[in-house]
Amino acid sequence: MGTSQDLTTARWRKSSYSGDTGGQCVEVAPLATRVALRDSKDPALGVLTVGAGAFATFVGAAVAGTL
Repeated sequence: MGTSQDLTTARWRKSSYSGDTGGQCVEVAPLATRVALRDSKDPALGVLTVGAGAFATFVGAAVAGTL
């Protein structure tokens, strides 16, 4: 984990399933070798970064329903 990267130009996105009504949303931004994650309701709380491979494994498990 790390948070030392400059994220001023990060292109944040959230799932189209999230909508604009609030709720429990996480935004992601792909970086060179990592993926940044933050709370879409309060981005100022901070950012978590994980390795791109670990994030891909997590998403694969979520899609497969094995979490």
